Amino acid sequence: MRCPRCSGLDDKVIESRSLAAGESIRRRRQCLHCGYRFTSYERIEEKQLMVIKSNGRREPFDRSKVQRGIQRAVEKRPIGQSTVDLVISEIEDEAAMKGLPHHEIPAREIGEMILSQLYRIDRVAYIRFASVYRNFSTVEEFVNEIETISEGKQSRSDSHREKESEDRQYELYEDMSSLAAEGLEPPTERI
Repeated sequence: MRCPRCSGLDDKVIESRSLAAGESIRRRRQCLHCGYRFTSYERIEEKQLMVIKSNGRREPFDRSKVQRGIQRAVEKRPIGQSTVDLVISEIEDEAAMKGLPHHEIPAREIGEMILSQLYRIDRVAYIRFASVYRNFSTVEEFVNEIETISEGKQSRSDSHREKESEDRQYELYEDMSSLAAEGLEPPTERI
């Protein structure tokens, strides 16, 4: 790994830590030439997930776009960077799973995933993101959304996502039951 300070190529790994449920590794390194310490990240590279924009155009999934949107929503909120990183990894993983088998996912679904995660961790961040994502143009739209979450209800799209998730879990349960009935070993994935 090239040192960002002196461009030396010799370094040693001081610490390694698994992140995002083992999907990536964070390594603290020290340059053997100048002693500078820096961090590197390793993650598995798979076939590129493509995002289908509302106009039909396709572009590669960009983790940094998700990160910028979430960072802006949680700005000046009591949310740690580790929580943000975990949320981003969960969204990326969920998008990759939903994008199978064609490695494509509509941008709208990614936006809904972000809203769902923000609703779970911080309602103010949720409102901030929703106002941009759903293009609020009047104060009434803000008030309606705030009233909806104040009553402890998720907005229509979030509750629709929960219903879809329950349906997928039921389908997985049925698949596993049919495998067991045929005497085959069901996969050991989380539902």
